[in-house]
Amino acid sequence: QVQLVESGGGLVQAGGSLRLSCAASGRTFSRCAMGWFRQAPGKEREFVAAISWIGPNTYYADSVKGRFTISRDNAKNTVYLQMNSLKPEDTAVYYCAAKEGAPPTTTMRGYDYWGQGTQVTVSS
Repeated sequence: QVQLVESGGGLVQAGGSLRLSCAASGRTFSRCAMGWFRQAPGKEREFVAAISWIGPNTYYADSVKGRFTISRDNAKNTVYLQMNSLKPEDTAVYYCAAKEGAPPTTTMRGYDYWGQGTQVTVSS
């Protein structure tokens, strides 16, 4: 069992930066692929970034490539999402997700655990 708690969201002006954190509890974090997804009002939840538990290898949505960086610290049971050059269209609730013992995917299906989300608002 893995429990996830996101933090670091807030209000920022366009062009600014935020770093989201996702703290995980549970012994199997180091064997979990981790993903970040987001959901804007009236839209479906979409993939943002993912990181494998071995390598690690990273994956990004085209819309955030070059601006966002996902990383993990297994000693701290934490995954991060560094978001730079933020745009108003990045406004959403950001969710952390974990997938045990398997490669990360870019779809919601297959992620076993989800956090409650953290709001990111980018003003123009």
